[in-house]
Amino acid sequence: MKIVEVTTENAVKETFFCIKDTKRQGFKDKVNWFEKRHKEGLRIKILKNDEDKMIGFIEYVPAKNAWRPIDADNYMFVHCTYVYSKKERSKGYGSILIGEAEKEAKAKGMDGVCVITSTGGWLANKSLFEKNGFEQIEAKDRFELLSKTWNRDAKKPKFYNWTNQQKKYKGWHLLYADQCPWNEKSVAALLNVAMDYDVDLKVSKINTVKEAKMAPSGFGVFNLLHNGRLLDDHYLSATRFRNILKKELNMAK
Repeated sequence: MKIVEVTTENAVKETFFCIKDTKRQGFKDKVNWFEKRHKEGLRIKILKNDEDKMIGFIEYVPAKNAWRPIDADNYMFVHCTYVYSKKERSKGYGSILIGEAEKEAKAKGMDGVCVITSTGGWLANKSLFEKNGFEQIEAKDRFELLSKTWNRDAKKPKFYNWTNQQKKYKGWHLLYADQCPWNEKSVAALLNVAMDYDVDLKVSKINTVKEAKMAPSGFGVFNLLHNGRLLDDHYLSATRFRNILKKELNMAK
């Protein structure tokens, strides 16, 4: 096994693991986003076997620069981690990747590592982190906030109140960021469906850490809202959005 760090120089060669097709617009958007975030301490590392096959990856960043609604200034934060094959998820590869974030956090004098988990889509299950000494310190909606610290006096990480942010959005709104390279594909699909139903879907891109921390959902980088209510918080297919639209429009009758 070996760890390969994705950098601004080798991103096209190594890819981002979760998206490998360098011709996709989502990949190009992620490259542009990554180049800016890399300066802020964001790291992407890919675990490979001796045949150079990608096994899993982790993306982490100092929590003050995390694109999630959390307050955890002197921690490292894990955005995403994934081991591709189910057959290889019991071999400790996830722990190897989490260890990379821990090593860097200790080297930078941080108090620990934290992560948002969920049994729902697009986030890791908390069981992987609990096996590695993380403890759940907060839960809200479908999300859990876990942390591991080596400083007993450290201030605990906490969620920002994303529910309060939802009230601002009247009408149909979709807010997203390029942190997830699959968002772009979803945004295009949702706009097409909205046009079919003559719905004015206002699309806004989240461009800064501050905007991401004040996002109206726990995932932060994908937010679909209607009249102050969060309808979904992660990548959607056209079919799923069509069903949501039908339900909302029927409720309005």
